[in-house]
Amino acid sequence: MDSALSFLQTLSPPHQALAATIFTWGLTALGASLVLFTRGVSSRLLSAAQGLAAGVMLAASFWSLLSPALEMAEAQGMVPWIPAAVGLLLGAAFVAGIDKVLPHLHPGFARDQAEGVPVRWSQGALLLAAMTIHNLPEGMAVGVSFGGAGQGVEGATLGSAMALALGIGLQNLPEGLAVALPLYAAGLSRWRAFMFGQASALVEPVGGYFGALFVVNALPFLPYALSFAAGAMIFVVIEELIPESQRSGHTDLATLAALGGFVGMMILDVALG
Repeated sequence: MDSALSFLQTLSPPHQALAATIFTWGLTALGASLVLFTRGVSSRLLSAAQGLAAGVMLAASFWSLLSPALEMAEAQGMVPWIPAAVGLLLGAAFVAGIDKVLPHLHPGFARDQAEGVPVRWSQGALLLAAMTIHNLPEGMAVGVSFGGAGQGVEGATLGSAMALALGIGLQNLPEGLAVALPLYAAGLSRWRAFMFGQASALVEPVGGYFGALFVVNALPFLPYALSFAAGAMIFVVIEELIPESQRSGHTDLATLAALGGFVGMMILDVALG
C-alpha cells in the first residue's frame, strides 16, 4: 500500500484517477476471466456478491463522498446540506435518465425484458450497456475523490480516494463474471463472453479521468461533484443491486453480505483516510 501511495503521489490528480480506475477495470477483467475455466456459479454466490457490492457502494457514497462534501461546503461558507442534497438528486436523476433511454439488459433477465429505447442489439451488447450504466458512476466517484484530494481540500485525502478505488475494485470482481456467464450460457464462446465481461468496466477509466479533470478545473463545485457521484451510485444500488441480490430468494444471505460490505468499506475508508 505504501508503494502504491508513493507512486500515486508522483502523478497529477487526473492521472491518479486514471491509474486507480485502470486497477478497478483490471479486477473486473479478472472476474470475467473465470468464465474461461468454469461453467457456472451458484445463485447463492451471485446473490452474496450483489449484496456485497450494494453495501460497499452505499458506504463509499457516504464516507468517501457525502461526508467530505459536507465538510468542504461548510469550510467554504455554504449551508452544508444544500450542495449535498442538490448534487445527490442531480446525480440520481442523471443515471435515471440514462437508464430510461439507453437500451440495456440486466444479467439473469430474458432478452425480451430489456429496458430503454427498443433496439435490435445482441444480448451481449445489451448486457454491456447495463454494466456501463452501473460502472460509470463508480469511475466518476473515484475521479472526483482523487481530484479533491489533489487540491488539498478539507475532508478529501489520497488515502480515502485509494480506499474508494480498492473497495470498488473488490466488488468489481464478481461483476465481470456476472456479465460473462449468461453470455456463455446463451451460446457465445468462452473468449467472447470474457471480452464482453471485461469491457463492461472500460467506462470506469473514462469517468475517473474526466471526473478528476473537472474537479481540478472547477474546485468551488467540488461539494456538488462529490454529492453528484454519491447520488449516481446510490441510485444504482437502490434501482439495481438490492433488487437483483434478492431476486433468487437468498434474501438473508444478500442482506448479510450487504451489511458486511458496508462495514468493510467503512473500516477501509476510515483506516486509510
